[in-house]
Amino acid sequence: MPHPFKPGTLRRTLVVYLLIACLFPPVLFSVYTYSSLHAILTNKIRSGIDASLKQEATGLENVLNDLDFVSKQFALDGRIADLMNRYLATDRTYDKGEIKKDIEESMNVVNFTNPNLGLTVYYMPQADNPVLFTNLAVAPTFRIDDLPAFVHYKGATFQGPHRTQYKDSDNTVFSSLRVVRTDQEQSVYIYLETNYNLFRKIMNNSWYGMKVSHYLINESGQALFADDGEAPLDPQNVRWEMAQSADNPEMKTEHGYYLFGYDSPQGWKLVTAVSKSAFNREIDNWLWRMAALFVGAFAFAIVLAMLIWRKVYGSIRKVNLEIVRMTGEREAPVQYMNVEEFDQLLGNFQTMKTTVNQLIAEVGSNERMKYQLETEKLLSQINPHFLHNTLNTVQWVARANGQEEIDTIVTLLVKVLQYNMGKQSLIVTVREEIEALRHYLELQRYRYEDELRFRIEVDPETEMCAIPRFLLQPMVENAIYHGKNEEDGEIVVTVRRVKPAGLRLQVSDNGPGMDEDTIRKLFEEDGERPRRGMGIGLRYVRRLLDSFYGSGERLQIRSAPGEGTTLTVDIPMRNEGELHDQSFGGR
Repeated sequence: MPHPFKPGTLRRTLVVYLLIACLFPPVLFSVYTYSSLHAILTNKIRSGIDASLKQEATGLENVLNDLDFVSKQFALDGRIADLMNRYLATDRTYDKGEIKKDIEESMNVVNFTNPNLGLTVYYMPQADNPVLFTNLAVAPTFRIDDLPAFVHYKGATFQGPHRTQYKDSDNTVFSSLRVVRTDQEQSVYIYLETNYNLFRKIMNNSWYGMKVSHYLINESGQALFADDGEAPLDPQNVRWEMAQSADNPEMKTEHGYYLFGYDSPQGWKLVTAVSKSAFNREIDNWLWRMAALFVGAFAFAIVLAMLIWRKVYGSIRKVNLEIVRMTGEREAPVQYMNVEEFDQLLGNFQTMKTTVNQLIAEVGSNERMKYQLETEKLLSQINPHFLHNTLNTVQWVARANGQEEIDTIVTLLVKVLQYNMGKQSLIVTVREEIEALRHYLELQRYRYEDELRFRIEVDPETEMCAIPRFLLQPMVENAIYHGKNEEDGEIVVTVRRVKPAGLRLQVSDNGPGMDEDTIRKLFEEDGERPRRGMGIGLRYVRRLLDSFYGSGERLQIRSAPGEGTTLTVDIPMRNEGELHDQSFGGR
């Protein structure tokens, strides 16, 4: 067997076609879906990031608004601001203690009603003890000058994100600082921080479904990394413009990260950085699934091709085995394999096998017959020669004894035999055929004496036309033996031209005629009919006409009881060369 995947092998062709059939649909589907799903997935991810970003920014805006609202309660309006003025205005220790108690109770109430608040401090920088009031213990290093400025909004200063000033925590918070309205020369501030866990609740990666990094850009354009750990991008390189927002189809990229931003009306910006690998994770997963589909389709095609090949190859081997068995076990029947197509092929092979066996037997029989024919041919070549020599001896004996009539009869017989049994061409002219026929008729006159008359009529322009040798004599012989009358019998032989370019040979007699059954028996060769004359019947004429002119039906018999018999042959006029070519397939 050839190499399994050699070009031109059935296995390679089968594998290639099955691979195309199995891989083309998923490839076409993937190309079609990728062009649309990529944009859909990208827009879906961008929309999710934008929505999460806006949710975070809204939460941060709400935090700043809450800090602004509460700081106004502490610094500008209401009972707490009046208590602070009274506290700063009095010098009496008792009164200060009572006012302090009221202020702390009010602070507790405000903090209780605002769960998003954390540390609250009244702060006077110029005082020996700058912390006037607080709801929680502050760190010993409490300072507000070093806190990162975020934005100035509605009369307050917001800082952050930064570490809380609460001494027992290190959480990240936002804070606000507002001047308290007092009648004193020294400034007093209200310092508020957000709840310790609020910032982490707002800045939460779980909303995005992927890891993102947050950057807050203050009103001065300075960026601050707002997450724990190391910043993936240098904050100094993080910039955001509205033209590069998520509404812009072209996403801003920075060192392998996509940037998404939100511009707050409060004057600050929130930017999230998403790595390209995290952003494309869903698309990559889809691509991996498509790749797995291709691998599975490829493996399936290979396995399917191998299974089909094994089935086909096994069947081909069995067919090949039957062909090999043909050389040694010709008589053995084929073995079927229960595969319809191959069983049909084997059935045809069995038919061919039977036919071949019959042909081989027939060839053997023909060879034996050929040997017999060769022997008979040798004898047929010897017997005419011996017959001619014997007749010549009789002829010379007759002449020596003065038997002129015997000499004439023998001479005519020799000429007839030389024409009929000689080795000259099978094609003769009408003149040659008529001359040989005259010799034959002379012999018949000696036999029948005055019982039969013979008349030959030949159109002179037909004498050089070519016809098959020994065509007229069987027809005349039939007229003699089947059309002889009791008395005054006549046989007429005519050869004439018929239009447009035909030749008609006709033999007529005035004998008793024949019925249809007798005519039919003239063409039978059953071996029981007695042979007369030369022993050649009309069946020979039909074979001759079929060989040279393509149809034995050119011989027509017209007869009826009591009306005589007429045999007619219509053939085209040909010269010897044309008739010779016609007899070898020209017709």
